[in-house]
Amino acid sequence: MDNLTIITEFILMDIASSREIQILQGLLFLVIYLGALAGNLLTVMVIVIDPHLHFPMYFFIANLSIVDFCYISVTVPKSIVNSLTGRKSISLPECVAQIFLYSSFAALEYALLIVMSYDRYVAICQPLHYGIVVTPHMCAQAAGGSWVCGLVYSAMHTGTIFSLPFTKSNVIYQYFCDIPQLLRISSSHVQFSEYILIAVSSVISLICFAFLFTSYVKIFSTVFKMRSEEARNKALFTCTPQLVILVLFMISILMAALSPVSNKASLRSLLIAMFYNMVPPVMNPIVFSLRNKEINSALGRMFNRYFVFTSRNVLDSK
Repeated sequence: MDNLTIITEFILMDIASSREIQILQGLLFLVIYLGALAGNLLTVMVIVIDPHLHFPMYFFIANLSIVDFCYISVTVPKSIVNSLTGRKSISLPECVAQIFLYSSFAALEYALLIVMSYDRYVAICQPLHYGIVVTPHMCAQAAGGSWVCGLVYSAMHTGTIFSLPFTKSNVIYQYFCDIPQLLRISSSHVQFSEYILIAVSSVISLICFAFLFTSYVKIFSTVFKMRSEEARNKALFTCTPQLVILVLFMISILMAALSPVSNKASLRSLLIAMFYNMVPPVMNPIVFSLRNKEINSALGRMFNRYFVFTSRNVLDSK
């Protein structure tokens, strides 16, 4: 034990071997991050400002946008700084923070998608009970419970992974502290404990997925039985964006879980990590803005007010 070196810093290795590629990667990540930042903050802003969107469904959409912004902010800014400055290191406390926050926001997003599916189920399958079941108090409790679930889930994973010091290696073949890469260099005791925790989490996730699947089956069966074409189209327009985001999130989770752990830096592992780390936060506001008429209309009203206000200020200044 006296000859073992306790690791307090990790080296993040990816395909950016030359300085030029590092800078290009940093600039690419910066553009993606700014796009996710603008899209999600704009979604939250328009929902908060526009009184026409002060309903439970949009309350959960705003929460989801906040989570997406936080989700991508955990890992990408650090990678951008490392790429532009030429650094490849990350300290142990920073790595712990990344794992804790990243796992927390991923679990939180999954929990919010479950809550949103229940909201749409009640609205479409039991519309007469919607005002009684989905109250502001229930919405606050559901959002708060989702945050608590995410934090508890993340605390268990983080505590397990960092329960023993790292002594094997400090090289992570990814641009952030990825859980599979950390397990690769952790002790066998930590690996066994984490695999047990992952197995239990997978069972719970499958039960939640069964609830999601059942909810959307009932939702769409009810929608297609509607006699009014207008009501059917309205229901589809409110459900389709959430279903698209759910499918996108599930694909990203499956890619993260089933992709093999690489023992070297490769373009394939980088692209897979970019997909499950960046694509959902970037695509979610796009899906909502393209498929949701109310958010589209609210965006139009907000920009119209802005241009009218700006025009008046210009005229007054003259």
